[in-house]
Amino acid sequence: MTTATTTDSTIGARLGAERAFQLLRTVFTIAPIAFGLDKFFDLLIDDWAVYLAPWVNDIVPGSAHQAMLCVGVIEIVAGVVVAVAPRFGGPLVALWLAGIILNLVTMGEFYDVALRDFGLLVAALALTLLAWDRPKVSA
Repeated sequence: MTTATTTDSTIGARLGAERAFQLLRTVFTIAPIAFGLDKFFDLLIDDWAVYLAPWVNDIVPGSAHQAMLCVGVIEIVAGVVVAVAPRFGGPLVALWLAGIILNLVTMGEFYDVALRDFGLLVAALALTLLAWDRPKVSA
């Protein structure tokens, strides 16, 4: 038997989940695009190449700067995918963050950034779960 209290709490939980979804979707659309664009304009960081592990630089073609420009393009694409299809963009961002964490930890530097990115990875997974929990919207 469904009571008014049960229905109210279900609606409240659904509203909370929807708000969390919208918040995470917004952040994971804007942040990757902003960081991706900054790889080209250097407004936030002067030299993104310092965050590239030497072993990664050794296996990618071109210079570290060119590699970071490719990273920028991937980040922009990831942000757009989150905006358009968060069910797929969330895991894409989570995998991307896992790659960043691996890169930073293997450098033996920037552990603070790696820890921050781990928190973001968990949030990207939360976005994924919330996205798959939402009803599909038909066109």
